[in-house]
Amino acid sequence: MDRCYAEPLDISVVARTALMSRAHFSRKFRAAYGETPYSYLMTRRLERAMAMLREGRSVTDSCVAVGFSSLGSFSSRFTEVVGVTPSQYGERDHRDLEVVPTCVSRLITRPRRTTVPA
Repeated sequence: MDRCYAEPLDISVVARTALMSRAHFSRKFRAAYGETPYSYLMTRRLERAMAMLREGRSVTDSCVAVGFSSLGSFSSRFTEVVGVTPSQYGERDHRDLEVVPTCVSRLITRPRRTTVPA
């Protein structure tokens, strides 16, 4: 999922690859990562979109590049998780992150999801 974040997620295929049933895979994934496979993928997509917006790419380009097919759903999900619209995020001054090591920058800018109830 980390490598192919822009592609549609088919849990059945991923579970089969892991030699598990779909339900068992989802339970194990949630236990290991603290969120469902779908939420994990959405977090990775938003993380990549945030990086693209910081680089100056347009909201539409970022939306399509990370695998969203609808600008509306991308904008609502982005706003829900990040707290500001993609346009507002892209317009912010991100120069303060230029002096921070990449590993720390990734941690600081990672979207924070609320935990999924068990």
